[in-house]
Amino acid sequence: MKALKTKGLFAAASLVATGSVFAHPGHEHSSSFMTGFSHPMGGLDHLLAMVAIGLWAASIGGRALWAIPVAFVVTMLLGGGLAVAGLNVPFVEQGILLSVIILGALVLFAKRLPTAVCVAIAGGFALFHGAAHGMEMPLSANGLQYALGFALATAGLHVVGLGVGQVMAKIGTPLATRISGSLIATAGLFLAFA
Repeated sequence: MKALKTKGLFAAASLVATGSVFAHPGHEHSSSFMTGFSHPMGGLDHLLAMVAIGLWAASIGGRALWAIPVAFVVTMLLGGGLAVAGLNVPFVEQGILLSVIILGALVLFAKRLPTAVCVAIAGGFALFHGAAHGMEMPLSANGLQYALGFALATAGLHVVGLGVGQVMAKIGTPLATRISGSLIATAGLFLAFA
C-alpha cells in the first residue's frame, strides 16, 4: 500500500512538474492546446456568447439541446480553418459583438424558432468566433492542438449555459433565464460602444 501511495505521489509531482516545464519558452507546441483552450475564456465577448448559446438551447429544449451547441462548435472550427488558411472573414469583431447582443436578446425574449433556424443563427455567429480564434493563433502553435483546445473550451461553456438554463427551468424560474439574457445583451451593447 505504501508503494502505491509513493507511486501516486510521484505521478502527481510529475504532472505538476510537466506543467511548469511547458511554461518556459521553447515548448510552444506543448502549450498549443492550453493556448487554444484559454482563448474563448480570455474575452468577455466570447465568454458571454458561449454561455448564451447554452442558455438559449436549454430554453428551447428537445433537439435544440444538442443541435445548437454542436452547430456552433463545428462552424466555429470551420471559421478558424478559414482564417488559418488566410481567407478573410469580414467584420469579425462586429459579428462577435452582434452575436452577444442577439443571443442575449434571444434568451431574454425566450424566442422559440424552428431548430433548423436556430442552428443557422448559431452557425452564422460561430463563423465569426472561429475566424477570431484562427486569426489570433500564435504562429508557433500546433494548429490541431490549438483548435481542439478552443473547441473543448467552447463546448464546456455551452455546457455551463445548458446546465444553468436547465436548473432554472427545473426550479421554475424562467424569469432568471430572461434576466441572464438581458444582462448578456446589455453587456454586448456596452462592449460595442465602449
